[in-house]
Amino acid sequence: DLKLCCLFHEEEAAATIVERLKDVATYEGEDAVFECRLSRETAQDAQWFLGDVPLQSNEMNEIRVQGTRHSLILRKVTLEDCGSISFKVGQHSSAA
Repeated sequence: DLKLCCLFHEEEAAATIVERLKDVATYEGEDAVFECRLSRETAQDAQWFLGDVPLQSNEMNEIRVQGTRHSLILRKVTLEDCGSISFKVGQHSSAA
């Protein structure tokens, strides 16, 4: 008996950003919410940035993923939080 076995490696298609970030205006001490939506759910690393600084989910930054929707909540913003917020997934990015 001769058996043939073939293994195929299917690369995950890259997700794209279909709903881009929008600028948010808020008062000092309030929360600022940023959202974007991807073309599909993905296992690719997605990352939020404030300027060039990568953000992590903690007591001041809440990062959520609900299906294709990615959101960042900056809690009780201060003047130091002013700056460009960006979201990157694979080779795609969006900024506000």
